[in-house]
Amino acid sequence: MHSCLGAPSRFRLPRRGGLLWSSLRAVESVKVMRIAAVVMFVLVGLMPAAAQVAQPAAEQAAIEAVLREAGLFGAWAVDCDAPPSLDNPHVSILLADGGSVIERHELGPDYETNNYRVIAAKRLSPTRVSVEVLFKPGSEREQDQQLIFAVENDTRRTMYNRIVGGPVVVRDGIVTGHKVKTPTLRRCG
Repeated sequence: MHSCLGAPSRFRLPRRGGLLWSSLRAVESVKVMRIAAVVMFVLVGLMPAAAQVAQPAAEQAAIEAVLREAGLFGAWAVDCDAPPSLDNPHVSILLADGGSVIERHELGPDYETNNYRVIAAKRLSPTRVSVEVLFKPGSEREQDQQLIFAVENDTRRTMYNRIVGGPVVVRDGIVTGHKVKTPTLRRCG
């Protein structure tokens, strides 16, 4: 004898109605519904994850294309031959494993290297590029920032920097709290 799910059963169920038959059928229906609910939960949970995996690859390719077209990949510094320091930051934009675009700022041996993951990029004009970055991605100090770079003649300069939900740090190429111009970086190599 088989249950209504097709699995072998030790019970011989009556072929006609009756309280026992109705109760056992209800139990089997509940089991089927629970299994169906679990399967749907898993499938619904996996579909958005699959979509999220596919989406970033397309976004990363678009980011890479904008930054390549603007000529921003590579190493930059005020003086490429001098060591990194607060007055001579060494900045590099590179493609990391998995297709993420990373910007690294080295300020010398006494300072931690700052890493930024570029999460959006847009060409505003032939000499301006807007990016959105995550500063210190994956850490408790992670911070979303919006920047605009001036890029021309193998130089780049930060013209605007705003912490999302926070203050503007750089406006028109001037560090707002210090009234100091952001450095013009030259392409190295």
